[in-house]
Amino acid sequence: MNSLKLALASLALVAFTSTALAEVYPSRPVRIFLPYGPGDVSDIATRVIADKLGEKLDQRFVIENRPGAGGIAAAQSALSATPDGYTLIVFTNGVAISVSLLKSLPFDPGKDFIPVSTFGYFGFTIVTNASSQYQTLGDVLKAAREAPGKLNIGTLRAGSTVNLVAELLKSTAKVNLTVIPYRTTSEALIALLRNDVEVAVGSYAALRSGIDDKKLRVIATTGPTRSQVLPSVPTVQEGGGGKFDALSWAGLFAPKGTPAEAIATLQRSLVEILAMPDVKQRLLKLGIEAKASNSDELGARQDADTKKWGEGIERAG
Repeated sequence: MNSLKLALASLALVAFTSTALAEVYPSRPVRIFLPYGPGDVSDIATRVIADKLGEKLDQRFVIENRPGAGGIAAAQSALSATPDGYTLIVFTNGVAISVSLLKSLPFDPGKDFIPVSTFGYFGFTIVTNASSQYQTLGDVLKAAREAPGKLNIGTLRAGSTVNLVAELLKSTAKVNLTVIPYRTTSEALIALLRNDVEVAVGSYAALRSGIDDKKLRVIATTGPTRSQVLPSVPTVQEGGGGKFDALSWAGLFAPKGTPAEAIATLQRSLVEILAMPDVKQRLLKLGIEAKASNSDELGARQDADTKKWGEGIERAG
């Protein structure tokens, strides 16, 4: 009888141990789909995060680039996998724009994916030629009001976040600027340096070399508060552009159905990783302010941006 009890106890212990080991997450490599190509700012930032997640959780986090309009290719790849925590995706506020911009988006970011956490926020910078007479945003707005439609503002392609930032500036500041979209930020900067446009908008990472070389003058940043990257530069609102918040974000999402335990593990890990001084510094060099969130906060931000940019797209036609 004692032998039987001992055998049963041993089997119970083995079963418990096997179950516990099976529940350890992650126990194999995790894929992170990214809707941007290699070398993009979001790609570089995600690799910083993936490396740290790998170190912390003792498992590989592998980036798979799936560039394409609206994040469609990346989303479809993520949704085709089993929702077991081993397939994740990075979305930015660009996906919120795509909901309104692409009427036939074949997935619903708010319903098909679970927000895990943000890992960074970044605003945009508004610049003039360093030799320009427009030394502040106030100068630009004053000139635009005196000569409606005559001042040009260069942006990335129509429908991009950068392009919509310019449209948002027009509506909040109540000025008539002519928005000129270019295929690349480099083309917009060439136009600015040639004085084909008087103002340009871009990400800090894309404009950094021109700023460092003193060829560009930063006249405003687009977040609701001053940027950690350029703390001496006033915000659009401080510069007289009205109530303005054009802050972008990047965050980790998981397909709907992913176990809550996996989501919780990732959230806890990201909170710790994003508080590390070396991570904060590496992201700041890219113009990104490191910040974690919970699922509710990221979901609310995504919903708010979908509404805000949808209205901006409608105004811009």
